[in-house]
Amino acid sequence: MREERTGAADTERDRRGADAGAERDRPGAGAGAKKAGAGAKKGDGRRAETRLRLFTAAVEVIAEQGYAAATVDAIAERAGVAKGTVFYNFGSKEALFAALLEHGIARLAGALGEADTGQPALDALDSVVMAQLRFFEEYGAFARVLLAEMWRTAWQDAVARLREQALGVYAGVLGRAVTEGAIREDLDVDTAATAVFGMVLTVSIERRALHPDRPIEQLHATLVDLLHRRVSG
Repeated sequence: MREERTGAADTERDRRGADAGAERDRPGAGAGAKKAGAGAKKGDGRRAETRLRLFTAAVEVIAEQGYAAATVDAIAERAGVAKGTVFYNFGSKEALFAALLEHGIARLAGALGEADTGQPALDALDSVVMAQLRFFEEYGAFARVLLAEMWRTAWQDAVARLREQALGVYAGVLGRAVTEGAIREDLDVDTAATAVFGMVLTVSIERRALHPDRPIEQLHATLVDLLHRRVSG
């Protein structure tokens, strides 16, 4: 009996193995799985596009109305999607804003980091200042949101990311300048990084609001002249 049962089990395993092999060898086998994978990637791409549309709409609405007054309905309408799409992607207005800050800060930090190409520190400082000016020229609404909204207690995680990622670029450049002897040794690098970032942010917003025709190069020349005089004095 044991040998009969063993033989039957072996036969069943062999049959299943043959069926599986035939399925693999069948022309077009695996095409369904490939199509499913392609469909998943396409779906991920569509969702990423939707999230970007919601980020764009949210930052515009919040910059115009303030976070407290901005509603999910207004954000959805601006994005051209149903209200449920906001909740499907983020769950709440608070989660949308937190994700927006994370996304924007990462892009800002990336732009500042790319501007520091390892040149002498003061030249790098000039480049990073210009990168920040250009970033906020392109993303003016995000600049206004940073200035007006993100310093609330509820967004301390975002403030910490801003300090670590974006202000960290300035701190690294200023620290290098101290090492190179280009600026005074007693400079508080972290405070200076915050001050420089805040100065460029404020000037960017003022330009968009009051002097939109003023060339960025003119602002940049004024800022770096001021910085060089103060940090190296």
